[in-house]
Amino acid sequence: MPLSLHAAFVPSCRQIIGGCLNVLAKAEAAGIGDLATATLAPDMFPLAFQVQSVAGHSAGAIAAVRTGQFSPGGGFAMPDADFGSFTAMLKEADAALAAVTEAEMEGFIGGDTAFVFGERRLPFKSEDFLLSFSQPNFYFHASMLYGIFRNKGLPLGKKDFLGRPRMAV
Repeated sequence: MPLSLHAAFVPSCRQIIGGCLNVLAKAEAAGIGDLATATLAPDMFPLAFQVQSVAGHSAGAIAAVRTGQFSPGGGFAMPDADFGSFTAMLKEADAALAAVTEAEMEGFIGGDTAFVFGERRLPFKSEDFLLSFSQPNFYFHASMLYGIFRNKGLPLGKKDFLGRPRMAV
């Protein structure tokens, strides 16, 4: 059974973004604060960066494939360190993902996308950029969002991270 690029990327991003939104809602309801400095380690980027990266390596990655270039942030500005900004950014990314068609994604195959950071330029085929660069980064930053709140004492489990699986009904 062949798997389309869309099927390999978009539904899983939307599922995990749903989990991130759920974690944010639980954290807000629990009154967790200090969002501006929330990290797992002193040398780690803060929570706002993790949220920006989840959006950037999902919807931002697709936008980058359209133009042929991705830079850190994926076109998303750093959000304010508050639940409203985090939620809005992830909902914006989810809406952008929902609008992507399978035909458009299949049209990306064989194209060129570069990761550009300062003077550094890493060339990829577009499908390899999505699946070997942005997708692993997406999962990493989503897990850091989860981990930061878990570390702050929010009672979370794997189900919270996974969001709503796509099950046969």
